[in-house]
Amino acid sequence: MLRAIRQFFEDNIQSVAGKATDPEQALRLATAALLVEVTRADHQVDEREHNAVAESVRHIFDLDPQQAQELVRLAEQEAKQATSLFQFTRLIDQHFSMEQKKRVLEMLWRVTYADAHKDKHEEHLVRKIADLLHLSEVDFAYSRHKVEEEMKKQGAPRAPYPWEKNWKSR
Repeated sequence: MLRAIRQFFEDNIQSVAGKATDPEQALRLATAALLVEVTRADHQVDEREHNAVAESVRHIFDLDPQQAQELVRLAEQEAKQATSLFQFTRLIDQHFSMEQKKRVLEMLWRVTYADAHKDKHEEHLVRKIADLLHLSEVDFAYSRHKVEEEMKKQGAPRAPYPWEKNWKSR
């Protein structure tokens, strides 16, 4: 009986690193899975968010569009099977430099703002991931501001802050 249980766990409960063929692929998959998690945070996965995930992994890992789509597909499977963010954030925290972690945080914000709406659940998840990556509150705020400014320069609408919604409704 114990042998059957142990075999089940060995066959079915593996970390992201255990499934990937090499450490680099494991880090790519973990990063993409976190981006996918952000798209799912508000329970409405928008095509723009999906595209933002693919573009983000394509640029950060220098992939062609087909490779990026395949990585996103694998990340979606991993995210569905994951029981927590820790299996992804642990890999990134251990193997990425502080600058690389900050880049991941910026990518998370880009995905959050891809649909021109920052949901409170998305923001909470980005904050949680930043904490798990041992990034400071300053890094969190700076990266959000940086992405908001980039979006403004591109002419993309910015999601209103909560107090702006209340102010306009009066």
